[in-house]
Amino acid sequence: MKLESLSPPGFRPSRHLYRGEKGGLAPQRERLPTHVDNHSLYTYLDRGSEILITPSPNTLTNVMKLFLDTAIVSDIEDRVSTGLIAGITTNPTLIRKSGRDPWKVYTDIIELGVEDLSIEVNGETSKELIANAVTVNKNYGNVATIKLPCTIEGLKACKYLANIGIRVNMTLVFSSSQAILCSLAGATYISPFIGRMDDNSLTGLSLLHDICDVFEKQKVETKVLAASIRDVQSVGRSFEFGADICTIPPKVFDNMASHVLTDKGLEQFNRDFLT
Repeated sequence: MKLESLSPPGFRPSRHLYRGEKGGLAPQRERLPTHVDNHSLYTYLDRGSEILITPSPNTLTNVMKLFLDTAIVSDIEDRVSTGLIAGITTNPTLIRKSGRDPWKVYTDIIELGVEDLSIEVNGETSKELIANAVTVNKNYGNVATIKLPCTIEGLKACKYLANIGIRVNMTLVFSSSQAILCSLAGATYISPFIGRMDDNSLTGLSLLHDICDVFEKQKVETKVLAASIRDVQSVGRSFEFGADICTIPPKVFDNMASHVLTDKGLEQFNRDFLT
């Protein structure tokens, strides 16, 4: 395969590149020239005698994105390989369900090549939240997005972390007023919990619509990350109402690609191929 170099002489990529290894993708700290096969969805990294492959990054920034909401590394690996997952969200409940040490889970996820991983920190005061967030940032760098609860202490911590350049995902958002405060505190993302509101006889999608409407009118930079999504229909409606990102369980991701009419049509096409 003939590869075309897109890297000018002396070019040194500013982000980490990744290489294939047994058990997944591991961080590749070396700065390497990049080559692209124009007929492939993959970037090829020339290391002399071997060609290393990593999914090409999405160069479009103002597009809807999907995050995966899980802490099961095998589930993440299977779906990240599609090139359709832009990030991962976790929380203490998901970590507990994994049955593993949280730090090992985060490391394994990052070694898959994930570039945006939401990690929740705990603390009763803003100082405790900040201290734990800084520790996470030291361990995982810019890959880590710090998840904080939408409380006064959480908002104070968000403001501080945003001012020093650390991404924050404000979680457990259940009202437009909370979303506004999170935005004023400099949050990168706010996470309204759609499904959990529905569980409590409230309308999660209606809240999402209200938040997106306010953010659009006010030209807010904070991204709306629709969370606690339970079904495929809610993904489509969330994007319809203006969500920037939906974080979804692996099962919902799988179901998005499934439809009974697709199955029937494919079955017919396969029969026709044989005739």
